[in-house]
Amino acid sequence: MKKEKVNLLDVVPYVAEHIRTEKVEGLSVIAFPRFKNRLMQKYLIPKGMTSFLHVTLEEHGTAVWDLIDGKRTVSDIIEALAEHFQHEENYGQRITAYITQLRSSGFIKYRYALPD
Repeated sequence: MKKEKVNLLDVVPYVAEHIRTEKVEGLSVIAFPRFKNRLMQKYLIPKGMTSFLHVTLEEHGTAVWDLIDGKRTVSDIIEALAEHFQHEENYGQRITAYITQLRSSGFIKYRYALPD
């Protein structure tokens, strides 16, 4: 069975269930569990150490992250950030590469936009 090709611009990214986000000095900080398995969290994390790892996104990463709401397509996100990136050449490719990296790191998931 052949897989149907999907245009990345048409997918709707959303934050994975195990991810928490907070703002620190205007930047998004993504928190995710060191281990997904609760038993591993309970027994393998030393006392006093947080069970979550934190990643602080830089300004552009925060701008993209803030638009990942489970409603906008990647194309919508690129369009919304045109001014932020000052219409820089290839900014759309930077955003799609960043979103792809967020997905491969397990921070976001995709769903496919329903046709109008």
